[in-house]
Amino acid sequence: MLKITGYADRVSAVPGSIIRFMINCEYPNYRASVVRVVQGDTAAEAPPVKLVPVPSAIDGRYPGRHQVIHAGSFGRIDCNDIFSNSPSLSLQAMIMPTTPIKSRQAIISKWDEVAGRGIAMVIAPDGSIGIEISDGITHKLVSVGKPMLAKHWYFAAVTYDTESGRACVYQEPQHQFPTIDDGGSASSVLPSGIAWENSAPLLFAASWGGEDAGRMVGRALYNGKIDRPRISVANLPLADLQALRGDRWAERLSGTLAGAWDFSRDISGIRIDDVSGRGRDGVVVNMPTRGVTGHNFTGEDGLCWKQKPEQWSAIHFHDDDVYDAGWLADFSLTIPENMKSGIYAVRIEAEGEEQFVTFVVRPARGKPTSKLAFLFPLATYMAYANEHFGTNDGLVELHLNRALVLHPHQQFLNEHREYGHSLYDLHSDGSGVYYSSRLRPVLNLRPKVEANHGAGPSHLWLFNADTHITSWLENFEQEYDVITDEDLHEEGCELLSGYRTVVTATHPEYYSKEMWDGVQRFTNSGGRLIYLGGNGFYWRIAYHSTQPGIIEVRRAEGGSRAWEPPTGEYYHSFTGEYGGLWRRQGNRSPNHLVGVGFTAQGFDQSSPYRRAAGASDPRAAFIMAGIDDEILGDFGLTGGGAAGMELDRHDVSIGSPPHSLVVASSGHHTEAHVFVVEDMLFNFMGSTGDVCDKVRADLVFFETPNGGAVFSVGSIAYSGSLPWNNFDNNISRLTLNVLRRFMDPAPFPMPAT
Repeated sequence: MLKITGYADRVSAVPGSIIRFMINCEYPNYRASVVRVVQGDTAAEAPPVKLVPVPSAIDGRYPGRHQVIHAGSFGRIDCNDIFSNSPSLSLQAMIMPTTPIKSRQAIISKWDEVAGRGIAMVIAPDGSIGIEISDGITHKLVSVGKPMLAKHWYFAAVTYDTESGRACVYQEPQHQFPTIDDGGSASSVLPSGIAWENSAPLLFAASWGGEDAGRMVGRALYNGKIDRPRISVANLPLADLQALRGDRWAERLSGTLAGAWDFSRDISGIRIDDVSGRGRDGVVVNMPTRGVTGHNFTGEDGLCWKQKPEQWSAIHFHDDDVYDAGWLADFSLTIPENMKSGIYAVRIEAEGEEQFVTFVVRPARGKPTSKLAFLFPLATYMAYANEHFGTNDGLVELHLNRALVLHPHQQFLNEHREYGHSLYDLHSDGSGVYYSSRLRPVLNLRPKVEANHGAGPSHLWLFNADTHITSWLENFEQEYDVITDEDLHEEGCELLSGYRTVVTATHPEYYSKEMWDGVQRFTNSGGRLIYLGGNGFYWRIAYHSTQPGIIEVRRAEGGSRAWEPPTGEYYHSFTGEYGGLWRRQGNRSPNHLVGVGFTAQGFDQSSPYRRAAGASDPRAAFIMAGIDDEILGDFGLTGGGAAGMELDRHDVSIGSPPHSLVVASSGHHTEAHVFVVEDMLFNFMGSTGDVCDKVRADLVFFETPNGGAVFSVGSIAYSGSLPWNNFDNNISRLTLNVLRRFMDPAPFPMPAT
């Protein structure tokens, strides 16, 4: 089991900037050093792992310390005055619990878990609404006693009269079903004058567990939605409680109303606004999901939260949400002015265990050091961060068509769910994960992560597969800068404008509008793009405008999806932009940008390409120079061939430029390679790679305005063929031909019409 994990406060850094590193180490001490990552694949057939030591100011030994992550989202209101000298209280909200039988869960609480003291509206252990009150000695719980249904809306309210000791609880389902008895009320006379007061903040969706190293800790974490919470400093009858459910209420109720929170305000931010006039605003912690439908959502007035935000007045809280792990920094690295642009990692070593924290050194803004840039796909790495494919889905072996091998980091993540999820996972309540952060240890973003070799060819994925490209560049002594797509999001085309050619990684799947526009403007301004992957430019994402290092995806409508959002949750909360596939966003399909788009996936054996008609076109002569082979890439480190895992095809009807050339196409593929669902209106026989001609990868070339050009390979497995036979093979030669021509400043003339 892993005993070392870590992360940095940033992934991309320029010379002169400072990166802070946070390390969890259960050994007494560890050694830290810096390496430049050239080749991280550990497969026996791959070139030797190449991690170049880089002497730095942080080299040395450090004391180990255990650092933990406190997962779980909640809302926090700092307002002890709300309960001062309050003879009575009423707490209420519209709620949609998603795991009502889980355990005790706080909905609205002024409760100190350490002291065991407070008052709270909770989901009791029996799954019903309850009121909990304690002075640290006398502890009382009154509940309705009828468990709520998961994923259904309820009106929930509790009242307590200090003088009489009477406590009342109300649970009203918003949809009633025959034979289901899930509504009701309960009351009890408790000891009067229970001194429950404490210094804990008011919380929604959790109780106060104190602080740990400056971090707020939630306990009794709630799973589900909360809408329109209210607090009154009076023992209100049920009719008055119900009158406060809406957005307007009688003046007579305003006098005792201590707080009324409207979650439809600042959906794109982290603020929660009090609309009672008391000014008791707060913040959310650990990024619960916003831009979600409330109890009054109808769908009749549009599907975007910007149109009628009052119908998106809920927040979905999860007990496994995590944004910033908040660890203490162990050391910092100031990037030297002469540090070469590249992919780096801090290596942490102790008692035979080795871990890495990966980062990128990019050139100073506006000062590229090469005419070639490698575009580090940080957004996609974040999308897959700490994925739980092998442990969440019992059908994963059927999907991958092979036995699965669980490696140490996967076993660790299965046991430590507090390390957070990927955008392919489900929360503990079964809802899809919309947000992913890099401010936590990401255990699959590092060199030497094991591939799933299993009983067949390697199926290397993402980061270490991408080092096949960097090792290929360095084998041919090609200088290059490394920039991240997060930099591209922030700076747009300006980041790319100093480069002649940009090379992508193997799977640049997740793109924001700013990233997409930056690439398009680059190629339309004479830039050259080499897309060395498959299933790229596929999902639209959004970045948060004020919270760094977090992305959002909404898998709207179609596509190959690990989950789907409910109706009304197709628009990003961070920006209000429509989510889902780029091909559904006007003329923005991957085909428009790079000539090919996702067509199939399969994870057993990869296949070679064969020359296509476009290879004989004089415009493609430079691509095939010195290559007489008909078959291209019948070898490789990823599935045994150059075309596999995820494939892109050329299709003018979806946006591939009419003048683009198909130089080569792959096939035949195995029946494990399956045609994508977004291209099928009906299920039909013959959608697998052994019979469907659309299950293929196309090598495509086309010219762009102002002397630019694009070359796309349409396969994730392609880069695994580059290092084969010590980089001496027809795929390597073909790619080198493209790179050398793309680095030539001579413009590409547009073909005659």
